[in-house]
Amino acid sequence: MEVKARLSNLRSAPRKVRLVADLIRGKKVAVAQSILTFTVNQAARPMLNLLNSAVASAKNNFHLNETDLTVLRVMVDEGPKMKRSHPMSRGRAFPILKRTSHIVIILSDMIPTTTETKESEAKTEIKKETKKTTVKKEKTVKKPRKTTSKKS
Repeated sequence: MEVKARLSNLRSAPRKVRLVADLIRGKKVAVAQSILTFTVNQAARPMLNLLNSAVASAKNNFHLNETDLTVLRVMVDEGPKMKRSHPMSRGRAFPILKRTSHIVIILSDMIPTTTETKESEAKTEIKKETKKTTVKKEKTVKKPRKTTSKKS
């Protein structure tokens, strides 16, 4: 069973929120909560509140056990930008874009066996095989050319 929780219009840039989202993606809920509690980033507190909201809805609405839940996906999208301007000399104005984020957390009570994990395992196996099969080639030394000089 999957449980979704959304947070819209968070007043923080998506680039900064994605750094926090990468910390908890694929982790157990208890581990993710402890990571977010001690993360100093500004986006960690709203992400923790959203995670707690998703866990509470999983408990109350779907009667799931908190210890079985894992963070399946965390998606951070760009929200609307607030446009402001910074006045400059000679009547000019410099634009300021205050970016916002939309966050979606999906929790699951099953172990994530997505195609991404299978693909990453296959890639590591291929890398191991190619390392074994590659044979070191001996370096060939180039012989210097003989130059002939013509006398006139």
